[in-house]
Amino acid sequence: MTEEVRGNLAIEDRGAVLIARIDGGPLGLFGNDIAEQLDVLVDRADRDPAVQAVVFTGTHPDRFVSHAEVRWLQEGGATVPSVGVRGASALAHTARGVNRAGGLKAALGKTPLWPAVQLERVHQTFLKMNRSGVIFIAALNGSALGLGAEFCWANDLRVMADGDHVLGQPEVLLGIMPGGGGSQRLPRLAGNHQALIAILSGEPFTPAKALEIGAVDDVVAPDQVLDRAIELAEHLGARPKASRAAIKRSVYFGGSAGLEEGLHIERSEFLATALSDLGQELMLDYMANTDAAGELPLYQPGVFDEVLRAGTTRGAGASRKEDRR
Repeated sequence: MTEEVRGNLAIEDRGAVLIARIDGGPLGLFGNDIAEQLDVLVDRADRDPAVQAVVFTGTHPDRFVSHAEVRWLQEGGATVPSVGVRGASALAHTARGVNRAGGLKAALGKTPLWPAVQLERVHQTFLKMNRSGVIFIAALNGSALGLGAEFCWANDLRVMADGDHVLGQPEVLLGIMPGGGGSQRLPRLAGNHQALIAILSGEPFTPAKALEIGAVDDVVAPDQVLDRAIELAEHLGARPKASRAAIKRSVYFGGSAGLEEGLHIERSEFLATALSDLGQELMLDYMANTDAAGELPLYQPGVFDEVLRAGTTRGAGASRKEDRR
């Protein structure tokens, strides 16, 4: 029997940006060790006000994350007869209920409920990434299939290495379907029809195709992938963390809701940021600078570019009046 892969996330601290190198063993697999360490890392980054972004990349020379460790779910499923959709739904609901309880592996480790609990935890970790003010970026140094692609979709941005690499959901070819969010996240990036055909066929995207349909945000030379991801991390990480969290929640959760519910989510997040200490400070600063310069700061020549680099409007255009004297 194939031995369980002992994966690892090696964290490099670069101040506001953390670099997490995913080591899934010689085959580059995503197993439970990586899932558990990822959950710890997301919590750490979210709670630490000094951490603004996390960049993920793979240690395998040609792969970001190959795919899930197949035995991870197969062994649990092998212990019981097949269940229909209703039975599987009940299993998933039960897993959600016990997900936050500790010390369950000894009791559930040899039952079909344990893989369901593990899968639920992966989903919850990805959702925490979407709710967080931290910017998460996948620096795809190579291919990513299955859960590797789903992890990539869960990040806020994706930078992919050009070359003979692939990105996609081949689960149908194994007689299963995406289980880490691929059937929900890929349509939100690439559109329903593009995602449907890709998932039904199991055919992956090349870097060029992934960029064309919006499945990745940039394709660069392999030796530039990490640098480009860090550049994006620093750029977006300069914006206020609480505002980023509110924006991400509004887009990820409001954007897939009905219009009325989505507007309610946006309204709630907007009011929370507008009433915050930072929001009040920056708006008062903006008004004072407008009064001092006799013009709106963002409409003064060159100021918008300065603000984009700085990440906030603090002090924007304050010296423009003196410059014109």
